[in-house]
Amino acid sequence: MKNETYFVHETAVIDAGATIGKGTKIWHFSHIMPNCQIGERCNIGQNVVVSPSVVLGANVKIQNNVSIYSGVVCEDDVFLGPSMVFTNITNPRSAVVRRDAYVETLVKKGASIGANATIICGNTIGEYAMVGAGAVVTKSVSAYALVVGNPSKQIGWVSEYGHRLEFNEKGFATCVESQQKYQLSNHKVHRVL
Repeated sequence: MKNETYFVHETAVIDAGATIGKGTKIWHFSHIMPNCQIGERCNIGQNVVVSPSVVLGANVKIQNNVSIYSGVVCEDDVFLGPSMVFTNITNPRSAVVRRDAYVETLVKKGASIGANATIICGNTIGEYAMVGAGAVVTKSVSAYALVVGNPSKQIGWVSEYGHRLEFNEKGFATCVESQQKYQLSNHKVHRVL
């Protein structure tokens, strides 16, 4: 179905009350639920569920088979890999209703989460962080950090273009693709302008 401002495949379901930004594309069998906010130029793949009150910034890319549950906020330029998983309750039970106890998860600008990764609720994925495929994130991830494994552990740092950063003895590194400069100080990385 062609909307004036965004594209929706004919098999997708868009509930009343959802806000969808200009230039966004929503593909096969996806379900956009009420009161969620989807920014401009997002790409929502096949079989994706965006639950009530979820907030997605601009240019968020969601691959196939991802469910984004209430309590999740993704800032601009976030990438969610195929079949990755969010949670929103720390102690789920089928017989106990906890719809008023959702725990928030924040994925900050430019972060990427790999295929089949699991993000335990209540954590923040920092700006431009990269979560490796299959990782299980049980604690917050620093900006520009590269984490892998179960439970996830940081194994390095990445640039805004997603390349491993190799810091010299003075704590500086250069991205091989963009030539952007970065500094490591007090176990934190920031881009040098």
